[in-house]
Amino acid sequence: MLLHAGPVEFLYYWLHRLLHHHYLYNRYHSHHHSSIATEPITSVIHPFAEHIAYFTLFAIPLTTTLVTRTASIVSFAGYVTYIDLMNNMGHCNFEFIPKTLFSIFPPLKFIMYTPSFHSLHHTQFRTNYSLFMPLYDYIYDTVDKCSDTLYEASLRRQEDSPEVVHLMHLTTPESIYYLPFGFASLASKPYTCNWYLWFLCPVTILWSVIMSSIYGHTFISERNTFNTLKSQSWVVPRYRIQYLFQRQREAINGLIEEAIIEADKRGVKVLTLGLLNQGEELNRNGEIYLQKNTWLKIKVVDGSSLTVAVVLNSIPQGTTQVLLRGNLTKVAYAVAFALCQRGIQVATMSKHECEKLRQRVNISQSNLVVHPTTFVPKVWLVGDELGREEQMKAAKGTLFIPFSQFPPKKWRIDCVYYSTPAMIIPKAFENLHSCENWLPRRVMSAWRVAGILHALEGWNVHECGDQIFNVEKAWEASLRHGFSPYTITSS
Repeated sequence: MLLHAGPVEFLYYWLHRLLHHHYLYNRYHSHHHSSIATEPITSVIHPFAEHIAYFTLFAIPLTTTLVTRTASIVSFAGYVTYIDLMNNMGHCNFEFIPKTLFSIFPPLKFIMYTPSFHSLHHTQFRTNYSLFMPLYDYIYDTVDKCSDTLYEASLRRQEDSPEVVHLMHLTTPESIYYLPFGFASLASKPYTCNWYLWFLCPVTILWSVIMSSIYGHTFISERNTFNTLKSQSWVVPRYRIQYLFQRQREAINGLIEEAIIEADKRGVKVLTLGLLNQGEELNRNGEIYLQKNTWLKIKVVDGSSLTVAVVLNSIPQGTTQVLLRGNLTKVAYAVAFALCQRGIQVATMSKHECEKLRQRVNISQSNLVVHPTTFVPKVWLVGDELGREEQMKAAKGTLFIPFSQFPPKKWRIDCVYYSTPAMIIPKAFENLHSCENWLPRRVMSAWRVAGILHALEGWNVHECGDQIFNVEKAWEASLRHGFSPYTITSS
């Protein structure tokens, strides 16, 4: 199918030259006419008529194979994948193609364009008409003189220095599709089982293997701004299941520690540990990194204070007793202590859990009891390891409120499930895609919000290990900065 690239590219070149003389097209690009590009500017919407023309143009090779009876599913898939990949690459709005690639194979300069090459098409109006193959621009002398200069300058650009970094990891192999370079429809919705993802399993597994093998260190998944605050999300290229294996812990800890040190070198003020990156068994909620690197200026935050605040404010008013179930964590201990101080009775499933809570947080015996047989609380605070058998013991209409990073599996259709601790972000927070797979767009986990608040408020303290910042202070700050609790329920 790539044999058709030359003729199609030739027609594309002349089509673009004609369209650039069209009145509406001139009007659309008039604000770029006199500007000089200093960095790639390719995320521009094309006129609708141009899309129709492109569709017709790119259909020529496919139609030709149908007419000549040489078409196949493989050729169609290969052609469409090539066109889509190249088109997205040219409009990705930043330069990432290494210069060594053109040094190894110089003719590649004429048969493959770069984002910076295409950005001049959008800013200089009468140059760089070609889409994928700059060859025709060189033949007809329409190459912009700034093409090489802009390309080299874009590669030398300084990396942004955020004030906050949120360190997360991949959850399932399908979670790669929720990243900005995945499917926009998935990144905008809560995590659901979409039927078409099953057909992508071979590609998903291959892509997952490639990503986890190529990226030997964390990579940036998105860049955000909140008024004047800059933040980034960094991803550890490991999956949730890998965190469960003892033999993987040393390597994962190495990746996390490397990310913290790199963030400190860049001048980042706060780094939050998301998902299993703050596991107590893995790194004692981040404490081991501070003990190993006492010189660090960056503040490491696990977000426990705000998470506790969100859980506490999710419990319905008038509640007198709750059942605490699931794997006991730092957040669970803090929530139990706060509830007992408020006079709300906390029940556990076993005497062992009751004694463990009492020893850890020094709670009075009257407010901490073993689950009664005569009365079943209608509010359950649940963490990881809450199985089907335990959920079946709940009374009809029970409210499940997670205090864990991951949501519990829903086995009951007659009960209500709250979201994991999360908050709706203010409108001023820009460029957020998807924080976790199970949260909708514009909703951020409480752990991540906590790091942003630490930077906004200038709280120059760590929150890791057994340390928990002021819960009330964190809650008040979140509301003051425009965050609001997200407690959408499902049954």
